[in-house]
Amino acid sequence: MEKVNKLKRLFSNHNIDGYIVTKNDEFFNEYVSPSTDRLKFISNFSGSAGFSIILKKKNYLFVDGRYTIQAKIQSGLDFKIFTIPFKFPKDVLKTKKKLIIGFDPKLHNQQQLNFFLKIKNISLKKINENLIDHIWSKKPAEIIKPFFCLSKKNVGEGYKTKINKVKKILKKNNIDYLFVTAPENVAWILNIRGYDSSFSPLANSRILIDAKGNIEFFSNKIKIKEIKKKLSKKIKFFSEEILVKKLNNINEKNIWLDILTCSIYFKDLLRNKNKIFEKYDPIYNLKSIKNVIEIKNMKKTHILDGAALTKFLFWLKKSYKNKKITEIYAQNKLESYRKRNKNYKFPSFSTISGSGPNSAIIHYKASDKSNRTLKKGDLYLVDSGGQYSYGTTDVTRTISLENKSNFIKEIYTRVLKGHIAVSDFNIRKRSTGSEVDFIARKFLKQIKLDYPHGTGHGVGHFLNVHEGPQSFSKRNKVSLKSGMIISNEPGYYREGHFGIRIENLIYIKNNKFKELTLVPLEKELIEKKILNKNEVNWINSYHNKVKKNLLK
Repeated sequence: MEKVNKLKRLFSNHNIDGYIVTKNDEFFNEYVSPSTDRLKFISNFSGSAGFSIILKKKNYLFVDGRYTIQAKIQSGLDFKIFTIPFKFPKDVLKTKKKLIIGFDPKLHNQQQLNFFLKIKNISLKKINENLIDHIWSKKPAEIIKPFFCLSKKNVGEGYKTKINKVKKILKKNNIDYLFVTAPENVAWILNIRGYDSSFSPLANSRILIDAKGNIEFFSNKIKIKEIKKKLSKKIKFFSEEILVKKLNNINEKNIWLDILTCSIYFKDLLRNKNKIFEKYDPIYNLKSIKNVIEIKNMKKTHILDGAALTKFLFWLKKSYKNKKITEIYAQNKLESYRKRNKNYKFPSFSTISGSGPNSAIIHYKASDKSNRTLKKGDLYLVDSGGQYSYGTTDVTRTISLENKSNFIKEIYTRVLKGHIAVSDFNIRKRSTGSEVDFIARKFLKQIKLDYPHGTGHGVGHFLNVHEGPQSFSKRNKVSLKSGMIISNEPGYYREGHFGIRIENLIYIKNNKFKELTLVPLEKELIEKKILNKNEVNWINSYHNKVKKNLLK
């Protein structure tokens, strides 16, 4: 609480009543480095999404449904927790006078600010220095490693071809410049990767692409040494300190800004002298459609990953009764199986290894304090993934440690029925992720149950494990197209008791979903009498595919 009090003591210096602390860094990456995780520093909340509003006398933490339980455990003593999206609670920020809330314009985009602007009794104030940084005296050092190039052999398409695609879009929309502020999009268009995120091979950088396809690249000078030698002379490299000067020199142009990752700070620099178009960066859509080589490489990756996870599950089933296996020990053991393959790089997200009541925490992270020993009668949920040289994986399995509950078997089977319904979904011309999400929940809703997260997210190719614009969620209206890769992960969670989730990655081909993940399902939890004939056939066919591929 002392950190929060130190922050509050700075309010009078800036004439503010409160301050917004967001999870993202200035690049708006999902997974931030320890040196920029300001929300964790001030609140102890370690989830990948959320923000806090800290007032003189009250502290609020806002997270989505994946993190509600986790946030209560980690931050509930000092912060009042709210789940988003929601209608803003009437008792929050309710005061007689108007509140002045400070924020760092480099860490917020217009979408984020629109949320706060809906609150009638607050006024936002830009503060061009970060107040958390003022009180964070022992901030971890930033790790600086050079970016590297991917070969066309592994990505299937050269960067010059990708640039030409963007150039055509700019010409069609009468745009002079596209300002690419999402590192994942820079990585995709130039076929580069880096080490700037804990779980994604991101290269923190920004680029300006003009209507002729010329590129100005801005990043830390040390990081560009290798790629500078290999990329075209049409790409000019600058240190990130030059970016502000370059943007200030652009006059009377039509500029496309990414609504998701362009900060208020950069937007303000450009809109004074230019015409601004705030839309989704067109690279998101281009990136979401994987080419033949990317799909081929993702299949190879999932065979490697499936073998590692399957070996782990056999080991777990055999060992937990005779050996003390904790959640942390289990996740480290799984990591050791993946590391046996030379193409494995690092996890694609923080492994969720939860048993018993911990499995009900959707994005649980085992700690020394919470670390349970796996025991007979528990459910064990492991949600994990890997970044490989030519692919990204994400898979969840719920394992029975001789659990005999008929209720749990029914829930697991209903989750599995939803999972199969997604896999068998017939994609039409204008099918969207919201339609798929609705079908996935059908069998749980028959007994008035549901889950508080989307059914699936897009996945990158040796890039972000969570990728848009496609997803299976209640509000997603993006058309499903051939080449998209999406997770299929319905679940159910009973707080304090158990959690169930089944997740495969699937891709679209010929208006059908095809399986990428190759890991056996938990047969001990399947209640066959709840299944119909087609579902039984799907399970048998899937297990035959797993066996055939993993025994190669």
